[in-house]
Amino acid sequence: MTDLAAIRRRFAARMMSIARVSDDRIEDAFSRVARESFAGPPPWTLYSDRERAGAPDDPASLYADVLVALDPAQGVNNGSPSLHALMLHRLGVRPGDHVLHAGVGTGYYTAILAHLVGTEGSVTAIEYDKTLAGRARDNLSGWPNAIVLEGDAAMPPDRRYDRIYVNFAVAQPSMHWLDRLPTGGTLVFPLGTPPPGRHARHTQHCALLRITATRLGFAVRYVSPCGFVFAQGPLAGDAALRAQLREAFIRDGIEFVQSLRRAERNQPPPPDRAWFWTPEWSLSYDPPKLGRRD
Repeated sequence: MTDLAAIRRRFAARMMSIARVSDDRIEDAFSRVARESFAGPPPWTLYSDRERAGAPDDPASLYADVLVALDPAQGVNNGSPSLHALMLHRLGVRPGDHVLHAGVGTGYYTAILAHLVGTEGSVTAIEYDKTLAGRARDNLSGWPNAIVLEGDAAMPPDRRYDRIYVNFAVAQPSMHWLDRLPTGGTLVFPLGTPPPGRHARHTQHCALLRITATRLGFAVRYVSPCGFVFAQGPLAGDAALRAQLREAFIRDGIEFVQSLRRAERNQPPPPDRAWFWTPEWSLSYDPPKLGRRD
């Protein structure tokens, strides 16, 4: 008989190793949450550039750094576990935190977040796709500290979130995310853009960013390159914004960004010190400035 508990423990340790992080709490969460409970019925469609995918009907095959297709027609999968291990490490979830999870899929990483926040915390999970939201709601029925909403995560419920975790690429972050972060709160999200001239669902250029709300403004740190399903709705931006963002990625230099600046009193932030600039917001090479939050 396959010992899935032992397989999950080895899987969790390997994901930490691939992600090059040491985080006992995240490793424990990966070892305890059953991925097969969120993958749908077998046989599964698995993809991997790093590790060989196992038998498509054996639950043990899910415990590798593989993508599991959730909606092949839409190009939606449940993500690379090693990439999420890195993202969750940078998110820094604490017991008792209130977390917003945007782009839930079928709920696997929502369950990991729910494990990390514990019984005193909560996870508000929002999924745009009606079918996936229904599956996530069913899958998370045993997690009383997680609630699944169907809708546009660009406009989450109006409350404070200590941590915001975004699992799809956007051409622009939602200003509502920033408004809902208390001082010390953290947002981890993929900023990216799809290839030009076609309706691609995946990014051509993409980078993980971590934003921390401070007394001085929004501090930004580059995390790593990545690839994600691209947003639907307002966070996808228009063609002009996506073209501008694509040009910024081609120029390179996002790893030197230090802050996100928002226009104040209709005065746009200066473009000469920005990796990416719009009249409403920019990613600046300068640290957060003294004064009220940008």
